Amino acid sequence: MSILITGGTGSFGNACARKLLDRGHTRICIYSRGEHAQAEMREQFGDDQRLRWFVGDVRDRDRLRRAMMGVDNVIHAAALKRIEVGKYNPIEMVKTNVHGAINIIEAATDAGVKSVVGLSSDKAYQPISAYGQTKALSESLFLAANDTHWPRFAVTRYGNVAGSRGSVIPLWRRVENPRITDPECTRFWMTMDDAVNLVLGAAGTDELVIPKLPAFRLGDLAEAMNLTPEVVGLGDYEKKHEGMEDGNTSDTARRMSVDELREALENV
Repeated sequence: MSILITGGTGSFGNACARKLLDRGHTRICIYSRGEHAQAEMREQFGDDQRLRWFVGDVRDRDRLRRAMMGVDNVIHAAALKRIEVGKYNPIEMVKTNVHGAINIIEAATDAGVKSVVGLSSDKAYQPISAYGQTKALSESLFLAANDTHWPRFAVTRYGNVAGSRGSVIPLWRRVENPRITDPECTRFWMTMDDAVNLVLGAAGTDELVIPKLPAFRLGDLAEAMNLTPEVVGLGDYEKKHEGMEDGNTSDTARRMSVDELREALENV
């Protein structure tokens, strides 16, 4: 079975590729824009010949179609994700997150792909940012494609993965003077292994798949990391609490304790 991962050099792509290799898959295509990131990943994986490398952008439908030829399943992880970037560059968010989703749908249909799983975000639920709004629309595009296209299109929606690139844990670990929006903010907790398993389990379905996750208070995370960050306040594009769906929000989910967070951080 052949699998293509868009945004394949990111944190999720690295973890997913490793999981697939461990499962014995013999052809995994890494599709991303950055040649340097691909070279680094290739070195980290020991130039494993089961990996194939495609430099390309999800904005380029022709390149996607060529890369998907002979591919059975597509995992669409490529996106512009930083909410502050979307605030000042909403058109670029649309080009990648919305037009890119349309290109994935059309290219997968043309190439005869069997299934596509699109990665979404809790920020797509009741969105207030350009990122959340574009991901909400991409969700609708994928799920609606099941009515008119052959591949099965599934979507997984979850929060930031603990320790992933650009998330709060690695940021707080590397800066001298960390900042926090509001210690009372809550967010969902998910490990990378959980995220990969959720996505792989959704392949072949035509549903929006949403996990039940524990949550944590940002102030408790800072305490677990022995930090006292400067409080800067919420931006107008940020939520105090996140949600996956009605009745599944970070302020009502099971709350992780400081001790539980300390233990979980040992594996991040």
